[in-house]
Amino acid sequence: MHNYIILLHVLAATIWTGGHLVLSTSILPNALKNKDIAALTSFESKYEKVGIPALITLIITGLYLAYSFLPDMSQWFTFQNHLARHVTIKLILLITTFLLAAHARFRLIPNLTLKTFPILAIHIVLVTIISVLFVMTGLSFRLFFF
Repeated sequence: MHNYIILLHVLAATIWTGGHLVLSTSILPNALKNKDIAALTSFESKYEKVGIPALITLIITGLYLAYSFLPDMSQWFTFQNHLARHVTIKLILLITTFLLAAHARFRLIPNLTLKTFPILAIHIVLVTIISVLFVMTGLSFRLFFF
């Protein structure tokens, strides 16, 4: 069962991170250059149909895996050992992603104008960087990058 949860987690991470890489490297530069908010919102509306379920899957499977690797939840926000360090980093990345997404969803997107468009672009780039850091941290569980 554990291996299937890891597989599901990796597949969801592929969707989440891949979608944000496409958004940041292909859609966003052209949308900013052409001041085309519609191009960005069009991609977002299509991507959300797979991106949000992938994110929810990542959260559920990630918490399950964190608990299975480190059942003492009091260690989840420590840097005491290899596993605790990685769980802590992933939780910090998750909280940061949530804060950026909430700010974008409830503050920026409802009032999106050409003036606030660059701020949303920064959010998108930050979430993309965080997504890649999530993947690197996940790989480091087994490959000991740090």
